[in-house]
Amino acid sequence: MISPPSLRLRVGILVVVLVVVSEQKCIFDEVQAQARVVQAATIGPRLLQPTDPIGQRASGMRRRILGMIAPPTPAFPQPIRIRTWVVKESNSLSEDEKERLEAAVEEAVKVVSSLLSVYRVRGPLLLSRDINKYCKFLWRNLSTANYNRCGRANISYRTETCLEVTIPDDHLAGCHIYLDADSPRRTELRPGGAGLPDTDFLLYLHIQSTDKCRAEPHVLAYAAHCQTDARGRPVAGVVVICRDRLTGATYRHQAAAQTVIHELFHVLGFSKELFHTWADCSSTSQVKGAECSPRGKVTHSDGSGQIRIYTPSIISALQKHLKSTDPELGGPLENQDAPPGTVSSHWESRVLQGSIMAASLGDSTTVRIDSVTLAALQDTGWYTVDLSRAQSLVWGDGEGATFGSLPTCQNKSSTFFCTGSGFGCHFLHLHKGECQTDQYLEGCRVYKPLKNGSECWKKENSRQSAEEDLSGEIFGFDSRCFFSSLARQNQSQLLLSSSSVKGRCYRHRCTGRNRYQIQVSGSEWTDCPTGGSIQIKGYQGSVSCPDRRLCLYSDITPPSDAIITLPASITSVPSETSARLSPGIITALCVTTAVCFLAAVLLSFRKCCSCRMRIHTAAEDHSNP
Repeated sequence: MISPPSLRLRVGILVVVLVVVSEQKCIFDEVQAQARVVQAATIGPRLLQPTDPIGQRASGMRRRILGMIAPPTPAFPQPIRIRTWVVKESNSLSEDEKERLEAAVEEAVKVVSSLLSVYRVRGPLLLSRDINKYCKFLWRNLSTANYNRCGRANISYRTETCLEVTIPDDHLAGCHIYLDADSPRRTELRPGGAGLPDTDFLLYLHIQSTDKCRAEPHVLAYAAHCQTDARGRPVAGVVVICRDRLTGATYRHQAAAQTVIHELFHVLGFSKELFHTWADCSSTSQVKGAECSPRGKVTHSDGSGQIRIYTPSIISALQKHLKSTDPELGGPLENQDAPPGTVSSHWESRVLQGSIMAASLGDSTTVRIDSVTLAALQDTGWYTVDLSRAQSLVWGDGEGATFGSLPTCQNKSSTFFCTGSGFGCHFLHLHKGECQTDQYLEGCRVYKPLKNGSECWKKENSRQSAEEDLSGEIFGFDSRCFFSSLARQNQSQLLLSSSSVKGRCYRHRCTGRNRYQIQVSGSEWTDCPTGGSIQIKGYQGSVSCPDRRLCLYSDITPPSDAIITLPASITSVPSETSARLSPGIITALCVTTAVCFLAAVLLSFRKCCSCRMRIHTAAEDHSNP
């Protein structure tokens, strides 16, 4: 709940804690279909003549509404400014829980803002009022001066809402009634608010035990967008967080932040309700100041009946990921959370398992902000996306155009799928796993992390059981999961008979790209040939060495619960530059860096204290943002 760039949190009552929920379910499509969306009206030239004082004032007001600017100012995209607003109806939590929520939302907003840039809203962001709500009828005669303006007020009009959240009047533009079809005189029905400065998107957060929360036990949160600007870009939305299933005991920062990012990507444009409004804003399709070209229908069925999104960036990203030139490689959409013949707002789990926009989010350590998702946001036409900062999506990497099809997973042609119900390794090899399926895999089976003690990198998972001691397992930060049948020699026949191939944790260290060594309890470091297997002195059986899974993806590491790690920007200074600097320059830079760091720490401390003071003393009146 912060608002970049100041990272301040404005609250009436701050509430909520997010928890790790295995296989979180998303009901975005159901919710968005029920949400009422208000789009900023386009004002025709004849209604805004420069010689008309009323027209001039109206033009000034319209330019404030939702950043209706032509051409955009400044002339290049900048990181999107997302402001969050916690509604006062939300329930109170402890101070610890407030701090957890603030940290999770701050992390999510910072990640999204670092990835997406927009033509920023000029001046304060003001949301539109729904003319179909406050107006009883419109002037419909094209020949009248007040064509398409409101002629009579709806006496029952009260306020604007967004997914049952009441929008403060101060966030809304004013509205007027024109009693005569050709007269410029008008009556102010509602005055305009002050709006929200330095804001390109406004996210309302509502924490409540709603009917949907009670009906869907696996739903942690749901969202919808409710306002768009004149170009169709969403500028306001709501995330509802289910209160009853949020407890402090199982809180995980990374899972909380990922949930908010998932919902943010939905309301920012990854929505089937918005697919048809995506636009082509490439430099080759427009001249400076011109409008983008509408893409039209972007979803089509491929030869096998799979619904896909066919836009340039998505096709390119998927071809690169699967290492295929097949032109049919549009972005596959999930078919299990949509009625037959309709589309979904999630990726097909069999093809893009682990993506942040899959229909079900599993263990937070396996969820990735992938290149295909970022490509989709790029192809909306509303954002410039830093595609270089996508996280590695190991699932299906280099597997070809048919990867993820039902025949692929059933005929054992890919090592990413499994059969039966045995124990092995999750495909990232950070966890032990069990071969399972779910409703989105349609009978295909994958190794999913065990519910307890699956993390190889956690030293505390070492229980020193008889079987663990027999197989030589080692748990720790540099340990990974390997398929193994190792058993110590000269052990009892009972223990030897229980040794079968399953996922076990051993240390590893990289010796090159896709090259590594492993260490078993009591053994020396041993080269592990990728795609092959090795035997270890003092043990019976062997260890399989996975190919293209370890020492290949620099960002696949044991997770930190403090931050979501994205690859560094490609604009970083090359390392060889520092080698050419003289010792005097290096010393000066070090001193300057130290001074700047201390100043930043002091400033952050002062801001933090100020933020905490605002959280405790903020009034519940939201009239002044």
